[in-house]
Amino acid sequence: MASVAVLKGDMKEKESGSQQSLTSAQGLIALMDEKDDRLRAYALKQLDKVVPDLWFEVSAAITTIEALYEDENFAERNLAALLASKVFYHLGELQESLNYALCAGPLFDVTEQSDYVQTLVGKCIDEYMKLREKGEISGEEVQIDSRLEAIVQRMFKRCLEDGQLEQAIGIALDSCHLDLLRTVAEHGQFDKKLLDYALRVCQNLIVSRKFREKALRLMVDLYKQLDQPDWLVISQCLMYLDEPASVADILTTLLGKDSDSILLAYQIAFDLFENEQPQFLTKVSDYVEKSLKTKSESAPATAEAASSDADADAATQEGAEPMDADTTPPAAGADTTTVASGEASRETGERRSDSKVDKLLSILQGDVPIKLHLEFLYSNNHTDSTILKNLKGSVETRNSVCHSAIILTNALMHMGTTVDTFLREHLDWLARATNWAKFSATAGLGVIHRGQLSQGQYLMAPYLPSEGSSGSPFSEGGALYALGLMHCDKGKVISEFLLQSLRNATSEVVQHGACLGIGLATLGTDDEEVFEDLKNVLYTDSAVAGEAAGIAIGLLAVGTGSDKTEQMLAYAHDTQHEKITRGLALGCALVMYGREESADPLILQLCQAQNPILRYGGMFAIGLAYSGTMSNFAIQKLLHFAVSDVSDDVRRAAVMCLGFVMYSQPEQCPHTVQLLSESFNPHVRYGVAMALGIACAGTGMKEAMNILTTLSKDAVDFVRQGALIATSMVLLQQPESKVAPFRKKLDKIVSDKHEDVMCKMGAIISVGLIDAGGRNVNIRLRSRNGFPRLLSVVGMAVFTQYWYWYPLSYFMSLPLTPTALIGLNENLDMPKFSVTSKCKPSIFAYAEPVAYANNIVASKAPTAVLSTTAKAKARAAKKEKEEAKKTGGAAEDTGKETKMEIEEATSTKKEGEEDAQAAKSEQPKVEENKETKQNPTRVVPAQEKYIEYESGSRFVPIGGSDGASSASMGIVMLKDNEPGKEVDIVSISTPVNTAIGDDDTEPPPPEPFEYIPDTD
Repeated sequence: MASVAVLKGDMKEKESGSQQSLTSAQGLIALMDEKDDRLRAYALKQLDKVVPDLWFEVSAAITTIEALYEDENFAERNLAALLASKVFYHLGELQESLNYALCAGPLFDVTEQSDYVQTLVGKCIDEYMKLREKGEISGEEVQIDSRLEAIVQRMFKRCLEDGQLEQAIGIALDSCHLDLLRTVAEHGQFDKKLLDYALRVCQNLIVSRKFREKALRLMVDLYKQLDQPDWLVISQCLMYLDEPASVADILTTLLGKDSDSILLAYQIAFDLFENEQPQFLTKVSDYVEKSLKTKSESAPATAEAASSDADADAATQEGAEPMDADTTPPAAGADTTTVASGEASRETGERRSDSKVDKLLSILQGDVPIKLHLEFLYSNNHTDSTILKNLKGSVETRNSVCHSAIILTNALMHMGTTVDTFLREHLDWLARATNWAKFSATAGLGVIHRGQLSQGQYLMAPYLPSEGSSGSPFSEGGALYALGLMHCDKGKVISEFLLQSLRNATSEVVQHGACLGIGLATLGTDDEEVFEDLKNVLYTDSAVAGEAAGIAIGLLAVGTGSDKTEQMLAYAHDTQHEKITRGLALGCALVMYGREESADPLILQLCQAQNPILRYGGMFAIGLAYSGTMSNFAIQKLLHFAVSDVSDDVRRAAVMCLGFVMYSQPEQCPHTVQLLSESFNPHVRYGVAMALGIACAGTGMKEAMNILTTLSKDAVDFVRQGALIATSMVLLQQPESKVAPFRKKLDKIVSDKHEDVMCKMGAIISVGLIDAGGRNVNIRLRSRNGFPRLLSVVGMAVFTQYWYWYPLSYFMSLPLTPTALIGLNENLDMPKFSVTSKCKPSIFAYAEPVAYANNIVASKAPTAVLSTTAKAKARAAKKEKEEAKKTGGAAEDTGKETKMEIEEATSTKKEGEEDAQAAKSEQPKVEENKETKQNPTRVVPAQEKYIEYESGSRFVPIGGSDGASSASMGIVMLKDNEPGKEVDIVSISTPVNTAIGDDDTEPPPPEPFEYIPDTD
């Protein structure tokens, strides 16, 4: 009874509001030992209120609280579970806290705005997502606590009720629950903006490839349900889902509509080409041709059937008077005219249709975009040849490493411009390249003339192997390699020639070049005939040819996940050549590009191999299979090998491949590798530099630059080399204010004759990278639509192998992409139109040309001077000075005074003129905050957000005029708002190329002019 009185008294005090805040919970804890359930319930309620402040006392009674929850006869056991959850939360035991929160049922209020609820809700959602994701990846049904799912559902409904649809989409996608996403889609406020957000989440955050494909299929359906379906995005999603037939249907449907739809079809084709999926585009082209052929065959049949039906009807109507038709020739003539005019209009329509189809196919097959990029790079080439001359003069001619590096730099600086003037002007210097240096120098021509699909074989003719002539095998092999670089993934016209050259080759050097060339030309085709020929070269067990064959097989089957890896691994275990093993390991990694979970068995096999070279390949298999996915599994695996493997090569590759996994979110990479940059192992530090270069290429990110600046001062030469190359990749096409100090640093390193050769080589390559493609290209591992670019990622992966084999450094030309804004009309011509850049022109302007540095050319060593000679010269000079004083002292003094007066007057006059000029020149020139850029123009990635299309302009992008939109950058289809007016077309000079050393070409005739004779 006393206890009940105490309870009533406490309740009355609470109701009157006179109860003061507790300083100790011991009294309430003691009440939990009472036998009366009402007292224990009261104690639990009061402890629930004071637990945030007195949890350290309440935690001592946690066993009592748990016992109350386990007592099934206790009516307030849910309250006991809630109190236990809060105690464990304050103790830091989140898993136990979550378990008891689930047991609390509805008492756990997810709408409460407290740290406890927010933390546990986050933990609950994470746990639910982990279980759902596990079931999605494994394909097995995972048992999920219904109480856990109930909390997630309550949180999801709360997001919908509060209008927080982005959070609801995040819960639906992170928990791999498409039904929840459909629920969001049925919400009244769901629009294209939210769909775009959901698409970004799918691209960047969803780990499971299977669920990502399911989500993208749902996205396609949702995009189609919009009032104005976004066919550009739909086509990109279908490309990722590998559905070429659906894309072909969209294109053919758009071609049959109005002019705007035709422009949209062309824009879709250009955007698909940018993703660098050559085999997908080939399938789309085939489907388009088949569907249009079927329509064209069915159209005449339909027309014939309709005409026959009309004749039958006419015969039926005129059956009563059959002779009337013969007696009315004028009517028959009129019918004939009508039929003739119908046939003529049908032929005109067919010609127009054929023209549209031909244009679409030329875009899909790459002819038009490659030609446009070639013309752009040639006409906007801003390469400074003085830089190359300075490099040539500052490096000793006997140093073959630096000599080869300058040749590579020249190739990168002139990539795609077709300008080989530097090589023509320095043929004697170029001839010093021997053996494999000659191989690389010849391959460099393929980089310079990249995109010359029609003239490639003619340009390389002097170096290619031919019957009846025996040239240098190094130049022949380099020429075949150059053809592959020139026709990369567009090698239909050249693949047969390369295949025949491979079969006829007897030298392993020629086989090496032919394998690399044919691997590039047949990229991703998975052609069985080519595979058999490459396998035959592999089985000759030649170290040089076998390495190239292994890489070529990987290029041939890149991204297919083919079972060819079994044969490759079997031979890798059998051979004794490390070069062959390394080539095959890299080839296996290339085959698994983008395969994600399906590549795990091969990754496990490679990572558990005893041979460190195969484990090295396993690191690249992880990096390429999970390329751009930000997969936690891949990152954890790579970090584990980076700190635990016994092989320096494996550790270096593991850190380097972090860049491939994380390039989709480059801002995350510097924080991930920060501690590794301080590793005692120089190979790990080199890997950090390259990872930052790969992930942060072209971003100019400050965090990455801070780490690279530290690594560029490293004590080990190859770490400094990697840091310089990575810095040039990060600073590519950044404002000159950021790049200028780095340029000075490179000049200092190259001209310093005491610098290590490895570091000097890295500096020379960096000079070429930072000015690559005539300063008009950038490294893009992702397309503007957010999907990975196959060719760029593969090229970057093979480029990193220059560590072992310098000729592979020419693969760096593959990720370099023109940063051009090219506007086209319906006829695929470039009309004259302009865009406005809303920033100062100097920010993104080309770098100023450099002066020729004459002082760096091979300085002579100081001449030795004997001490006796120096003393004799000093005595003679002293004697001459004394004699001059005796003879002409007075006359000299008067002459000096007069001379000084004249000099003072002259100097005063000059000073006045100089001050006036200085004051005039010091007047600041006001620079406008905008710039008008004419079509076509260079627009670097950092500048894209400042680009605006003029309002009321005649030409506007068909995909929207927003500068941040993917359809308003790159190659853009323009809608003509004044179709009746005459269009001014931009004329661009096409490069005219001849092979080096070909002097028989007749120069072009002079321009026409009018001769006016002199009458005087």
